[in-house]
Amino acid sequence: MTAHPPFLPIFIFNKRLTMQAILGVLFHFIGGFASGSFYMPYKKVKGWNWESYWIVGGLFSWLIVPPLAAYLTIPNFVEIIKGTDATVIGYTYLFGLLWGIGGLTYGLGVRYLGVSLGSSIILGLCMVFGSLIPSIYYNFVPTEGKDSFSLLINTGWGKTVLFGLLIGILGIIISGKAGMMKEKELGSKDASNSEYKFGLGILVSVVSGVLSACFNFGLEAGKPMANVANELWMNAHPNEGNFLYQNNVVYVVVLWGGLTTNFIWCMILNARNKSFGDYTKSSTPLLKNYIFSALAGTTWFLQFFFYGMGESKLGNGASSWILHMSFIILIANLWGLVLKEWKGVSKKTTQTIILGIAVIIASVLIVGYGNSLK
Repeated sequence: MTAHPPFLPIFIFNKRLTMQAILGVLFHFIGGFASGSFYMPYKKVKGWNWESYWIVGGLFSWLIVPPLAAYLTIPNFVEIIKGTDATVIGYTYLFGLLWGIGGLTYGLGVRYLGVSLGSSIILGLCMVFGSLIPSIYYNFVPTEGKDSFSLLINTGWGKTVLFGLLIGILGIIISGKAGMMKEKELGSKDASNSEYKFGLGILVSVVSGVLSACFNFGLEAGKPMANVANELWMNAHPNEGNFLYQNNVVYVVVLWGGLTTNFIWCMILNARNKSFGDYTKSSTPLLKNYIFSALAGTTWFLQFFFYGMGESKLGNGASSWILHMSFIILIANLWGLVLKEWKGVSKKTTQTIILGIAVIIASVLIVGYGNSLK
């Protein structure tokens, strides 16, 4: 019998870790694609006000599909929620509520600063706060299985992940610059109309960026539920790694918070705009409107369905959030190119947005590589 070289088990172990990282990045890409594409079905909705199709889609995003996904993957998810400490449920719901406010103030940031500058600031802050604040928290409250900020800055893989974060922020800045160039060249009024208010816009964008990151905080707060689901699955499937769908039970509670915020606001808009009649307006293609809204809402939820799968492979919230946000920005920009939203801009502007996309892709590769070193 031929003896294996002593380094072979290490090689196999490292190869397995690399495959886990590749799968994690792939799942995050699918989630990012869903998030960057979910709004497309809404474009097919005819004759409805924004608040009407938004809340119909939202009912699928936040109320219908999450428990269905949890039921299909974690049949005992209701018992897990019932058995969870009320404080955990409360914080998870609260962060979902704050995240919902962050999503609503996103529109104000874009309104006051323009699409490109507002989006770049909000998404950039969301990426930074969502990835770093939990690790800083775990620096003060050490928790088994959680990566603290000290660990990130004192390990080779952690430094690589943080470097990838910096590259991602650079990519967002470049993409935002390209968007501002586009607005100027095509005569967009987003940043030049009477509603342009730099000071207020910056304030609102900062608030939105911080609160939008609360979704990741909600996932961290609800982790005890995911841990129970993971433990139950691992006991039933020994030696098969972490449970891919463990976060599905957490989404149910987080998205209750998001539903609360969005439902209240959409009902206020329905009342203000007298648009309650949209839901039964016979002059519109009602069936198609409901189908496309449901499709948009379901697609939106799929981003986090695959986010949970990616996080279960990478095992690191900071890396997962960075990859998730990077892929959303990447896919959104790619859709802009495919739909010819950049048609008519100068060669310099086109090169700038392509550079921004390339830098974001580089950040994704760097973060993925950093996780393979863990």
